[in-house]
Amino acid sequence: MLLRDFHPVSKLVTKTTQVDKARFPVVDAHNHLKEPFGGGWDKKPVPELLDRLDQAGVRLLIDLDGGWSEEILNQHLEYFKAQAPDRFKVFGGVDWSCWPKEGDNFPRWAAERLRLQKKRGAEGLKIWKGFGLHVRDGEGNLARVDDPRLSPIWETAAELHLPVMIHVADPAAFFDPMDEKNERWEELTAHPDWSFTGSAFPSLRSILDGLANLITRHMDTTFIGAHVGCYAENLGWVGALLDNCPNFYVDISARIGELGRQPYSARRFFLEYADRILFGSDMGPDLEAYRIYYRFLETDDEYFNYSPGDVPQQGRWYVYGMSLPDDVLEKIYYSNAMRVFGMES
Repeated sequence: MLLRDFHPVSKLVTKTTQVDKARFPVVDAHNHLKEPFGGGWDKKPVPELLDRLDQAGVRLLIDLDGGWSEEILNQHLEYFKAQAPDRFKVFGGVDWSCWPKEGDNFPRWAAERLRLQKKRGAEGLKIWKGFGLHVRDGEGNLARVDDPRLSPIWETAAELHLPVMIHVADPAAFFDPMDEKNERWEELTAHPDWSFTGSAFPSLRSILDGLANLITRHMDTTFIGAHVGCYAENLGWVGALLDNCPNFYVDISARIGELGRQPYSARRFFLEYADRILFGSDMGPDLEAYRIYYRFLETDDEYFNYSPGDVPQQGRWYVYGMSLPDDVLEKIYYSNAMRVFGMES
C-alpha cells in the first residue's frame, strides 16, 4: 500500500464537541479572499460572503491579498471594502520587483507607494514569505530581512500607524532535507518548490535572527508575526521576542497543527501572552476550518484532526484542545485585534 492511500482511523473513544460559533465575536486577522488561498470570493457575491462570516461569528476579516499587487489592492478595496466597510480591512504591500529599476532609491520609492496605498484605503502592510528567501536588491544580491537600507519602509509604516503583517522562513521542516526524517515529506513532495535546502537559501536561523533584529530596531512599528511569529515549533524563541519587543504580536493562522501537538506548552504560551496573540485562520472563510479552530481554542477534546479532510494537511499527527478561559478567548478572538488595528471601543 502506498502512503497516500493510508488513512488510518483512530480507535480511541474520546469526546467530540461541536462548536459552530465562537464564544465571542471574532476578528480574523489573517485571511485571503482570492485564489489560490481564499476560495475565489472576489468572483462571488459579497452578501453571500457576509452570510458565511455571520454563520462563523466573524465580525471583521483582514484581507491580506492587497499585498500581492497594487492592482489587486485596488480591486479588493472597490469590491469588498466599498460594499461592507465595517467588515473588511485590506492590506497593501511592497513591489520588490521594482528594486532593480529603482536602484538605491527603492526603499524611499516603496515608502512613498505605501503612503499612496494608505490614501486609497489600505489599512496595513503585508510582507510575504519571499522576503528573506527570494527578494534581491538592485545588484542581484539576496536582501536580508534586517537590511538597514529598507528602514524607510518600516519607519513610514510607523508614521502612518499601519501594522506590518510579516511572514518569513517557516515551517522549520521546509529547511530540512527531503528525506525519510522530514515530518513534512508528503507536503513537500506535493510542493517541491516549498523546500528551502541547499546553498541557494539562507538558514532558517539566520532568517529568524534577521526578523528579531528588524523588530528590535524599529520599536515604533507594530509588527505581527504571521503563523505564531514564524516559528510555531519553538514557542520559547517566540516568547523571548515578545518579552523583548512590546511592538511585536503574533497570529495563530495555519498553525494549530503545531500548537495542538504541544498542548501543555501552547496553553502556557497563550496564558502568558494573552494580550499579544491574534486569531487568524489563513484558510479562506471556510466554516469547517473556523469550527476546528474554535474547538481547538475552547474545548478539552483530545486527538482530533486539525484540518478539513481525512488526512491532516501539514503532517500526520492529531491535536488536543486547550480549553482556554473566557478572558483569554475574548482577547485572542477580538479585543487584541481591535487594539492593534486602532478600533478599540
